[in-house]
Amino acid sequence: MSAQRPLENGIVTNFKVNLSYGEYLRLDDILGAQRPVSVPEHHDELLFIVQHQTSELWLKLIVHELYAVRQYLAKDELRPALKGLARVKHIQRTLTDQWSVLATLTPTEYAEFRSFLGTSSGFQSYQYRAVEFMLGNKNRDMLRLFDEQPEARALLEETLNAPTVYDEFLRFLARRGHPVPEAILNRDVTEAYEYQPDLVAVFQEIYEKAEQNWDVYEACEELVDLEENFQLWRFRHLKTVERTIGFKRGSGGSSGVSFLKAALDLTFFPELYAVRTEIGVRS
Repeated sequence: MSAQRPLENGIVTNFKVNLSYGEYLRLDDILGAQRPVSVPEHHDELLFIVQHQTSELWLKLIVHELYAVRQYLAKDELRPALKGLARVKHIQRTLTDQWSVLATLTPTEYAEFRSFLGTSSGFQSYQYRAVEFMLGNKNRDMLRLFDEQPEARALLEETLNAPTVYDEFLRFLARRGHPVPEAILNRDVTEAYEYQPDLVAVFQEIYEKAEQNWDVYEACEELVDLEENFQLWRFRHLKTVERTIGFKRGSGGSSGVSFLKAALDLTFFPELYAVRTEIGVRS
């Protein structure tokens, strides 16, 4: 039995004229982007950088997919919208699982290079903010963080002024004949979405007549999955920070763990949770 696998005759080896894997993916740029700043360079800083860079790549894909989901919903194309939401859910699980890698960084190891990070912080991730804006947690004050980053600010202004995924879903429901209140359909989309009690009855009808409303019933559950995944990510982030720095202030100036705990009270689709209390209790 051979310990070596020979190259097959058809395998391309001349890349003077052929596109290579590395060129297509721009691996020189990607693999050259990890530049530790600790002096002397600390072994574990590479882990810290790779963790956050890969998270930003996944966030870029989430933004890309949520744009498409909004467009599909606006065109009454629910099936491809659901496919997009399913992909986002898988990305979310990957992002959540990544925290277990960073959690291998002990408090002592992190303390040896944390001071070199200065005021840089994940709080300043404009792609994360874009995802929150696209799901309904809008906050115009956040734009100030990106005054020195014109492209980042432009992305956030665009998502601030555009309908959220939930806005487009509610408009879709209205076009399908569900009695979504007009005030909700005409709300100021630049503001954070807030709980609308009149909408609960709309979802109760969908849930209690699931067989007649199967596609939108499924869409509701996909949105609940998405929010639950987001909360699991937030919680895993919180616990990773807690085990790594305890209750120190965040490097970007936040209160750290306390600030992250407050985010657990935020919700994107409040009526989809509120309706669960009402299902099955009609006289």
